[in-house]
Amino acid sequence: MQGRLAIILTVVVVVALLVALNAASYVRVEREAEFESNPYRSTTNAGPTGTRALYDFLAQTGHEVARWTQPATALAQVGTGDAVNASHPKTFVVVGETRAAFEGREAQELLRWVRRGGRLVIIDRRPDAKLLPVSGRWRVTSHSFGGPDISVRADDERQMTAGVAAVRPAQPTPLTRGVDTVAPSRFAGRLYFHPGTTGTGPGRTGPPSVGTGGAPPPPRPTPTPTPSDEDDAWWEEEEDDESPPPPPPAQGGGGGGPVVVGEEQAVAVSSLPDTESGAPVVHFNDGRAGEGALLIDYVYGLGRIVVLSDPYIVSNAGLSRADNLQLATNVVAGPGGLIAFDEYHHGLGAARNHTLTYFAGTPVLWMFAQGVIVLLAVVWTRSRRFARPLPAPHVDRRSSLEFVSSMAELQQRARAYDLAIENVYSRTRRALARYAGLQANAPASEVAARVASRSGAVEAREVEKLMNDCEDAAAGAPVTGRKALALVAHLRDLEGRLGIRMRAREIRQAWKR
Repeated sequence: MQGRLAIILTVVVVVALLVALNAASYVRVEREAEFESNPYRSTTNAGPTGTRALYDFLAQTGHEVARWTQPATALAQVGTGDAVNASHPKTFVVVGETRAAFEGREAQELLRWVRRGGRLVIIDRRPDAKLLPVSGRWRVTSHSFGGPDISVRADDERQMTAGVAAVRPAQPTPLTRGVDTVAPSRFAGRLYFHPGTTGTGPGRTGPPSVGTGGAPPPPRPTPTPTPSDEDDAWWEEEEDDESPPPPPPAQGGGGGGPVVVGEEQAVAVSSLPDTESGAPVVHFNDGRAGEGALLIDYVYGLGRIVVLSDPYIVSNAGLSRADNLQLATNVVAGPGGLIAFDEYHHGLGAARNHTLTYFAGTPVLWMFAQGVIVLLAVVWTRSRRFARPLPAPHVDRRSSLEFVSSMAELQQRARAYDLAIENVYSRTRRALARYAGLQANAPASEVAARVASRSGAVEAREVEKLMNDCEDAAAGAPVTGRKALALVAHLRDLEGRLGIRMRAREIRQAWKR
């Protein structure tokens, strides 16, 4: 027990020292600067590229928000509509380029959820093409005219917005309500929409049509689906088969131009079903020279898809500029209901250990690791010696009776009766001397007289004669086996009558057994 107590105390002292050293040596690491070339758009990121400010603002102003940490296939299973519980998401928000791309199956399930009445908000400079299906005969595409290099800091307003003027709404719509101007970054993408393909084969496209003024970019032909594009083009065939041709443009100019509506018609247009919507609605044109839209939305099935081409507007660094916060609220909050921010594709899946995530960046994890190392060291050394190994104990497997039997057999074969008598008599004589209170070499006559006078059970002459006969046999007098056996028997009988040596011998033999 003392050895284990020492080990336990040693472990406790070592752990206490490790905790003290970690606490004394821990220095809070300053947050590293975030660069726009490698953003992290998660709602858990409080840095300039994150969206935690928007998430907290929505939560504090009464909107229902949640971090979605499951695949999009789980979102499609909850459904939408009036019969669905209010805890199910009504708006799904994907911000920025995610760390994990949407797989083909996930994109299909997500768009199926939109067709059943969901609302998908995509905020990215280069939206994933799998999340931009054809609606009716209109296709939405995006283009980026140059991304940030590795030296552009996301918290540097001058680097992010140099040479870009504030942008006013293109027309009054629910998404532009309360917004006078927005301040995008100089890296914002440009959105185009143009007539898509018809049928299931290669189609034709007209020139992209967005905004007003300026010459449109050259026509961008629709790529012909190849075997590698079959999974990405699945929605085109589905829409071409189900969606009727768009009606003649009656609301904002001709041809493939944008849909422009009056203020009193804004709410109605944004809620039109797929068969009456026409082209996507442009809410903000790109503030730079040339064609391109900053914010559009369009009907898809019973739901809507909203595309904002600049995540800087909703980021922590850009949310406070101009009316970016109001625009972000209009875009994300929409018609209400639960708003689910996609965190699964930002690396915060439901399978991740939230305890480790909570303690990340603190010395607690190192303390746990060091404690585990100490415990493993104790377990490993528990059955090991710190000195040279000791030899295994030697166990004599022979019994006392086996030894006596062997010696008796040897003496009998050698006819060494004198040796046998000497072995037995020497021990008996010492016992008689102790009983008489004399020295071991005292004369036999004196020993016999003292024994007889003390015991009263034997005669001195008998004891003296027995002792003399045994000493003569041990000295070499002729003795037969029968006579040797008789002398030993008399010695044992004398011991029994006097009560000497018997108890000690019995105790010793019982212990050996």
